[in-house]
Parts: sequence; C-alpha cells; structure tokens
Amino acid sequence: MKLTRRTLLATPLAAAAGNLAAQAPKVAPHASPEGQARPNILFVLVDDLRWDELGCTGHPFAETPHADRLAREGTLFTNAFATTPLCSPSRACFLTGRYAHSNGIIDNTNRAAQSHRLITWPRLLQNAGYETGFLGKWHMGNDDSPRPGFDDWVSFKGQGECIDPVLNIQGKETKARGYITDLVADYGGQFLERKRSKPFCLYVSHKAIHPNVQQRDDGSVVGSLTGAEAFIPAERHRQLYTGKALPRRANYGRPPTGKPALERAIDSLPPLGPQTVTGDETIRNRMRMMKAVDDSLSRMIEALEKAGQLDNTVIVLTSDHGYFYGEHGLDAERRLAYEETIRIPLLIRAPAAGFGDMSKRRIQPGQRLNQFALSIDIAPTMLDFAGVSRPTNLQGRSLAPLLRGARIGWREDFLIEYFSDTVFARIRNMGYQAVRTKRWKYIQYQELQGMDELYDLSGDPYELNNVIASGPVAEMQRRLERLRKESAA
Repeated sequence: MKLTRRTLLATPLAAAAGNLAAQAPKVAPHASPEGQARPNILFVLVDDLRWDELGCTGHPFAETPHADRLAREGTLFTNAFATTPLCSPSRACFLTGRYAHSNGIIDNTNRAAQSHRLITWPRLLQNAGYETGFLGKWHMGNDDSPRPGFDDWVSFKGQGECIDPVLNIQGKETKARGYITDLVADYGGQFLERKRSKPFCLYVSHKAIHPNVQQRDDGSVVGSLTGAEAFIPAERHRQLYTGKALPRRANYGRPPTGKPALERAIDSLPPLGPQTVTGDETIRNRMRMMKAVDDSLSRMIEALEKAGQLDNTVIVLTSDHGYFYGEHGLDAERRLAYEETIRIPLLIRAPAAGFGDMSKRRIQPGQRLNQFALSIDIAPTMLDFAGVSRPTNLQGRSLAPLLRGARIGWREDFLIEYFSDTVFARIRNMGYQAVRTKRWKYIQYQELQGMDELYDLSGDPYELNNVIASGPVAEMQRRLERLRKESAA
C-alpha cells in the first residue's frame, strides 16, 4: 500500500485517530487520579540544527516564524548544550536524563538491543496514565521496531530517506509517498487532533536536517550523496534563500593552530583550512530543510488549536547537536567539543498557569534565560511538568524552577563527552571528556597524549587560541574529576 499525504488518513493507524477535529473551544486540562491538572507534552527534536539557525536566535534571514513564536510566547534558553554531540548518544541523553557513559548509548553503532531497555521519560509518563506516541527517527541502530513506552509508533530504519520512505507503523512496514518532514507533520497533526480522555505526550524526532544517507549497523554509511546534494529540501523550498549572503563566524575557514589533534596528518586528508569548509549551497539546503520543519511545527500547533489543547500543552523544540559550517576549517565532523556543535537551540512554551511543580508561580512569556541547560535536563523537566516522580538516578536537573522564575543555585560547569569511533578519519582517536564553565573550556583527549586544549571563552569565544600552557589547567582538571565522580554510572 502506498502512503501519501492525501491517503495517510486511510491507513489503519491513522484511521484510529478518527476524523480531523473541527474547530473547538478551549477545554480543561486532564487531571491525575489525585485530581491534579496535568499538561499534554509535544517534544520536537530536530537533527543537526545549530543554535544560531533560527530567527529568534539571531539568524539574519532564516524563515522560522513558528519556532520564533515559541520563543515569543515561551522561554528561550540562550546557553543550552548537548552533553554528547553525536546523534545516537544525544538522543539517549534526551530520553533518559543520563549521560551517555551512564545510559550505555555511547556511539552510532548498533545499540538497538540496549535502546529497548532504556527507561525513558515517555515510558514513565505512559506508566502514569499518559497516552504516548513516537514519530520519526529513533536511530540507535537500524532497528525501527516499536520501543517500550509508546502507545503509537511511526519510525524508520536508521537515518531514513527524505523521499518516499519506508515507515514502520505500529510494527508493520508501509511504503510511504511524499517528503518525510511533511509526512511527520501530517501524522503528528492527526495524533494531536484526536479526542481523548487522558493527557498525551508526542515525541517528534525529525530526520531533517540530516543528509540523506544509508547506514550500516556499525555506523558507517553506504550509497550516500555528497555535498549539497545530500541535503534534500522539499520541492517548494528548493529556491528559497538563493543569492542570500551567509553569515560567517570569525573562525570560519581558519586553519587550526595550537590544536595538535586537528593538525595531525591523517591518511591523505588535506589540512584543514579554507579549502575544507562547508559549501554555501550545502548550508542553504540545510536551511531549506529547516523551513519544512518549521512548516511542520505550524501544522502541529494548528492541530492543538483545533483540539482546544494549545494552552494545555507544553511544547519543546530543540536539536540533538550542532554542525560545523567551516569553523576551524571543519565540515561534517560535528562530534568535537567546540561551541558550534555542542550548543543547541532550546525553546519551551509552557502554559502560563503552570502544572505540577510548575503551579507555584506563573510562567512569563518571552523569557530569555542564560543558565546552563543540558540535554539531560529534559527528562526531569518533563516529569516535573507531568507531576511524575523522578527516578533517583537521573543526572540532569529540572528546568522547572528556572522557568517559573525561582532564584536558586544553579550549575556553574558541566561535562561534555565523546567516545571515539571510526566513521570519520579526521577525528580518529579523538575521544574526550571536557568541562565547560561560563569562562573556560578544557578538553582532555582520552587517547591522544599532550594534545589537550583550554580556551578562555570570555576573550576568545571562537576558540582560536589554545592556552593550555598558561591557563588554569589544574583547576579545570579538578572540576572534570568532580563531574566524573558525580556522574558515575
């Protein structure tokens, strides 16, 4: 059976959603068995989206009005970070509230069996009476079968395909027809428009804005396109941004100096510099793909409005990690600990009245918070919204007190980690653990001796000058050791 945007409603799973909801008045939020109001949750994860690629985060011409609406009506965290800047580990961190070295998903190899055993926050919400759905890219191995904790499941193998993908719908493969981001929007809209008697959680994990690749279980890729052709926009967006001059950071195209790990001669790879940067059309195609993601966000917000549930729903938009656009001469090697790949956008639109632990104070719209927010903070935050007890082994912290304006002590540093794999020769043997404070970043390579890096971000935000020989290395090493102990599995 072919699945198209027009015929999606005719599939067995979509039929269970019922007819599209008519325009409906606002309805009261669902209550827990104890009578406490509980919000719905819509969590949207974009793949490879940098923190600076939205209008609300400062991009000069990105057309992202619906993401910008979340920032205008909600909260923008200006210092949000992925604790492991790599797809599979980052996804597990978001889902579990635990660092990669603790949850066991440490790289992009086939860790499907382990991912079936993860205790995720949607699973805990399901146990507490929520109706839960997963939609999109799971990507912890190529196994696309349903995972525990989700009543509804629509996914695909590995990285998936942009055009006419094969979808796993409730455990059954179905050939779809259409653009993957639009299919995600359609199914997400249908899930959100259902009439139901209990709160829901929909976890939307986009393929966009990742390139179109096929992946083996060991994480290597086969048959992939290269350059701009690997990033496939929707047909309606193929000419968007044509001729626009792209913004550049001050480290764009700069050959790395004082970075021995990046200056190594590896096989026949050219040295990093102006000749190895990301192509302009690649960047434009990525931005065009993001426009479809923003369109899908519009579709889902509209569905919530039709169902009368918008003001009863927490909406989160974020990314698994960033991406290099030629900074330090780097292109697709996003695994490194530099700002371009560890920083992520994080937008949370929460009902002003608050729910669960949030009910103690109203949430002001249009907030910009500069405290460190991490990927591992999402799990405890969502559980707080839902009024569900948090497991004691979570390593993240709930952002709920910050959202409601509470003045509390907050983290002054955090751990970043990457476990070396063999997919990209450029970063061979570059597994690391790093610590970032407001001022300093220290990167300790686990397999490379004498190649550690230290940056004073207050005067060197582009990480051009490695001050390992003169900076506070001992203090940063003590911080790193403390973070290791605190996050021990």
